[in-house]
Amino acid sequence: METVSLAHHFLIAMPAMADPNFSRTLTYICEHNEEGALGVIVNRPLEMDLATLFERVSIPLEGEAGGKQFAGQPVYFGGPVQTDRGFVLHRPVGSWQSSLQINREIALTSSRDILESMNDAGKPAESLVALGYAGWAAGQLEWELAQNAWLTVAADLNIIFDVPAGERLTAAMQLLGVDFVNLCDVAGHA
Repeated sequence: METVSLAHHFLIAMPAMADPNFSRTLTYICEHNEEGALGVIVNRPLEMDLATLFERVSIPLEGEAGGKQFAGQPVYFGGPVQTDRGFVLHRPVGSWQSSLQINREIALTSSRDILESMNDAGKPAESLVALGYAGWAAGQLEWELAQNAWLTVAADLNIIFDVPAGERLTAAMQLLGVDFVNLCDVAGHA
């Protein structure tokens, strides 16, 4: 059976999601193939801003063109895997040392050069910085979908970059025409 790729889709955690790492989360899927899936939670800011993160990785926020505009931007909990590593979801794609290009518009970068560019040049201007990512082994995400753990919808990047974090889950639900409050936590199978 061929795997249908959910790359560039949102995963919306169903209300019955028991895993506290994913309860009430909106996850952007960056890669999905027969080997598994990788995504970043985009609606769970940590109690850390970019100024603090930059300080921790020894990048002084001095760039007049960029760094200071990012100082107060929150850092997100991207998922429970490799929480000690930073990942930058950004557009435009650009050319970085370690990037996963998701499509022509957006990429996920894990190399230091993107943080340095944000500080020095203010680019890429649209970015979401996360610690950790969400990962699924081969067939695991498909199994979770069959168990009604998630809803999926094609991603709208404006939700990631233009909508406040606390409103992103609701905005993604609206893409499906569903109100999270009215969503039932159990589903039947016909």
